[in-house]
Amino acid sequence: MNKEFSNPEILKRELEKGNQRALTFLIDTYHQPLCVYIYSLSNDYEGAQDIVQNVFIKVWTDRQKLGRVKSLKNFLYKSVYNGFIDQWRKDKRMLAIESKHLENLNEIIEDSNEDLLKIKIAMVRHEIDNLPEKCKETFLLSKQEGLTNIEIANFMNVSIRTVESQINKAYRLLKQRLSSADVVLKIFAVLSTLIYS
Repeated sequence: MNKEFSNPEILKRELEKGNQRALTFLIDTYHQPLCVYIYSLSNDYEGAQDIVQNVFIKVWTDRQKLGRVKSLKNFLYKSVYNGFIDQWRKDKRMLAIESKHLENLNEIIEDSNEDLLKIKIAMVRHEIDNLPEKCKETFLLSKQEGLTNIEIANFMNVSIRTVESQINKAYRLLKQRLSSADVVLKIFAVLSTLIYS
C-alpha cells in the first residue's frame, strides 16, 4: 500500500488533482471495511458491494468538491449509509407495489372468465415480444426470471441505473401500447406464472 497517501489531507488533494494512484489507495484502504459495514446493516453482500462501488464512482466523479470534506473517512461512511437508506426505501416501495399488484391480479382472475383472461395475457405477451431488444431482455430477466436489479446489472455488465431505466421504459411502452394499463400492471405482478407459463 502506498504510504505517500496515508495522510488524509494529501490523499484528498491528490484525488482532487485526478491522481489515479490516490484513488487506488482509497479503494484498497476503505473498500472492505465499508462493505462489511453495509453488510452488517443489510445482510446482502452483493448489495453492499454495489453501494460501496457507487460511492467510489461518485467520489471520483465529484473529486473537485473534496476540498469541502473535513474527514474523508467520515464522508465515505456517511455516503455508503445514505446509499443503503436510499436502496432500502426503494426496495420497501417496490415490495408495497408488488403486494398491491398481486392483490389486484387475484381480483382479475376472480372477475374474468378464462377466455377473456387468455386474450389479455396474449396481448401482453405480444407487446412484450415487440419491446426493443435490450429493454425486453432486461424486463424478462426481472419479471420472468425473478432476478434482482443487481443480478441483472452483473449479468448484462451494465449499471443498476441502466437496469432500472430499461424496466421503467418497458412499463411505459407497454402502458402506451395496451388499451388497459390497469390490466397490464396487474398481470405483470405474476408474469412468470401466467404470461410465460
